[in-house]
Amino acid sequence: MRKLLIFAFIIACVSGSFAQISVSYELMETADFYHMNQLLNKSGNTELLLKDIKGSPYLNDEFINGTIYTNSKTRYDQVPLRYNLYNDDLEFKNPAGEILALAKPEIVEYAVFGDHRLVYVSYGAGTKPKKGFLLLIVEGKASLLSKVSVLYQNPTEPGAYKEAEPAKFVLRADEFFIRAGSGLPALAGNKKSVLEAFPDNRDKIEDFISKNKIKLNKPEGLAAVVKFYNSL
Repeated sequence: MRKLLIFAFIIACVSGSFAQISVSYELMETADFYHMNQLLNKSGNTELLLKDIKGSPYLNDEFINGTIYTNSKTRYDQVPLRYNLYNDDLEFKNPAGEILALAKPEIVEYAVFGDHRLVYVSYGAGTKPKKGFLLLIVEGKASLLSKVSVLYQNPTEPGAYKEAEPAKFVLRADEFFIRAGSGLPALAGNKKSVLEAFPDNRDKIEDFISKNKIKLNKPEGLAAVVKFYNSL
């Protein structure tokens, strides 16, 4: 699953576009994190029997030691983390080997593990924005984020001209969001929505897109636009 999600351009963006976490976070004992979540946890395991399903519901199949930065400006290091795309759960493994998920993910400001950086935010437009984890691709005065998810498909019975197919997880097309300032991340679905994300520099952004023949249906194109805006 990881190799389907990590593009070469994202690796480049991660190396050069993430602002260093400069705010001071109080380092807390990781044991405190486990203790807190023993009181709040819910099962991180899907009810589906994964052994009978093709594909994976996870961003990273194996747990990766990472760091959780909270909104109360504390941090917990060396927490084994795994992101469940199907449930939109950030799972962790405690010292007893139990797999749990955060029952209150809103405490998370950043979760950093491996090549991934997750934020828990409200996103989208309309009167009922969604809440969930987004992957942070480019960070600055404007940020580019993506929603990665999988769809569960039921098994199919054999037909006259086709074999039976097992149940499977299918990777959905990534959705990309732009957050300018402290606003909600808005879906970057087309040129109009991208330009609307930058009302203070709309003309410059439009000129940049045109001169450089930026393809806004490509993640690398969106990353280039956001990095250009951050350079202004």
